Amino acid sequence: MKFLLSAASVLLSAALAVASANVVELTPDNFDEVITNSGKPALVKFFAPWCGHCKTLAPTFEELGDAFAGFKDKVVIAKVDADAHRSLGKKFDVKGFPTLKWFDGKSATPVTYDSGRTLDALTTYVSDKTGIKLKGSKGAKEPVSAVKVLTDANFATIAGDKTKSVLVKFYAPWCGYCKKLAPVYEKVASAFTREDSVIVAEVDCDSAGSKATCSKFDIQSYPTLKHFPGAAASVEDARPYEAGRDEEDFIEFINEKAGTHRTPGGGLNEKAGTIELLDELIRTKVAKGFVGLADELADAGKLVEDKTKEYYVRVARKLLEKQAYAKDELARLTKMVTKGGLNADKLDDIARRQNILRVFEEASAAPAGSAAPAKDEL
Repeated sequence: MKFLLSAASVLLSAALAVASANVVELTPDNFDEVITNSGKPALVKFFAPWCGHCKTLAPTFEELGDAFAGFKDKVVIAKVDADAHRSLGKKFDVKGFPTLKWFDGKSATPVTYDSGRTLDALTTYVSDKTGIKLKGSKGAKEPVSAVKVLTDANFATIAGDKTKSVLVKFYAPWCGYCKKLAPVYEKVASAFTREDSVIVAEVDCDSAGSKATCSKFDIQSYPTLKHFPGAAASVEDARPYEAGRDEEDFIEFINEKAGTHRTPGGGLNEKAGTIELLDELIRTKVAKGFVGLADELADAGKLVEDKTKEYYVRVARKLLEKQAYAKDELARLTKMVTKGGLNADKLDDIARRQNILRVFEEASAAPAGSAAPAKDEL
């Protein structure tokens, strides 16, 4: 009897813990009931457990749920593990993490939240949308920004680093255009956090500690953006940034200048990890088979510094043992990514390997009839 009571107590405690959660966990089973058909507006965070920026936002979003805990009949604060429930992420066109969507309670089509990610910004947004006025707010807790803050004290050291490609935004806090650019610029900085050669930075020209720098570079309007290439002899070699101001525009510009291959959201594009010199050698040689290819790749690799050259040689040697190695390995890596649970660095490594494997696969498939001989024909 005591055991039954104890078990019942544990179950009740667990139920109460779930019931008291102020950020609702959504799945395909309860999404329509809680969000689409409830008639209540909702702010929903789509995240992945391995995502660093999601982890940074998590405590702030929990505080947001706590702030509106007394208004559960009027608004829902919720989250979706879009890595575990990919169907929901796909349904609402989630392409990066974290993504926040606002559901107005009337339509099944949400609006993407694209403002600040402090507690204050999120609270203001929900309040404006719902008319709910909170009392006794504890204020904002700033998540760590990926944008590097530059001042007179550190500008020359950072922007003048010859090993870095540095994009700098000169702004003023009161500037409307600067406020509009800020969330976009934050996303750009976040996309390059795993690139040691890239710094996305900003200078507050209204700050007393930055006025000398803004004067030196003749900043007359806000926001003004300048690029400081790693090959520059000094910070005076800055080039004005004159491309578009969408996230994609910035990322394309930085990739071109820094030789990186990032995509919006921080992933890698289809060129990441590949080396054109080795790719061309594969396209030229693979039709004749894989004998000697590994040695030729190793010799050609001496002319480049990319670490991925070693993987080219490894794949070429594996193909001598198993002609379907590239195809099978691509399938294995794709399965690993689909399964989820990988950290960002591991995903980058896999993306580079997949791109190299595709070079071998495409070269083997074209032109028609030029596939390498089977192992027993070598």
